[in-house]
Amino acid sequence: MEDLKKYIRDIPDFPKEGIIFHDITPLLQNAKAFESAVNEMAKILEGQEIDYLIGIEARGFIFASALALKLGTGLVIVRKPGKLPYVTINASYDLEYGTDSLEVHRDAIHEGSKVVLIDDLLATGGTAAAAGDLIEQLGGEVLGHCFLVELTELQGYKKVEPHSVWSVLKYPV
Repeated sequence: MEDLKKYIRDIPDFPKEGIIFHDITPLLQNAKAFESAVNEMAKILEGQEIDYLIGIEARGFIFASALALKLGTGLVIVRKPGKLPYVTINASYDLEYGTDSLEVHRDAIHEGSKVVLIDDLLATGGTAAAAGDLIEQLGGEVLGHCFLVELTELQGYKKVEPHSVWSVLKYPV
């Protein structure tokens, strides 16, 4: 896993002062590193009965779509307001640097669907919790949340309890 960390660069004071942004674009630019990251995430999810992977805007789309193909699941996308063309439901959440909200199509999943939420990074857990709330509003069963990177000191996993959190790479902050 340490090999993957060399493809993630830290950008200090982005998007605001005091935040260290873990930029995954170098990892995405390297086909072997990206493939390795997707394979590691797939290993975490192997053997689970999953109906849908939920890709959270925007970098979550990248990993969720690759994983959905690899694992043979459906893909549902959760987006920022006003980006989905059909009737949606909405959930708001706090970021470490502000507030935002997410939407999903109201017919994206059916009652009892087993889902795993996918994103690139878990920080404070607000985005993941809001996406999970959306899925539960639709009657979905959240099996857990899978991330490429987890910022462990921020304890974002607490916001999504009792759901499992799986991450490939862990950073202090």
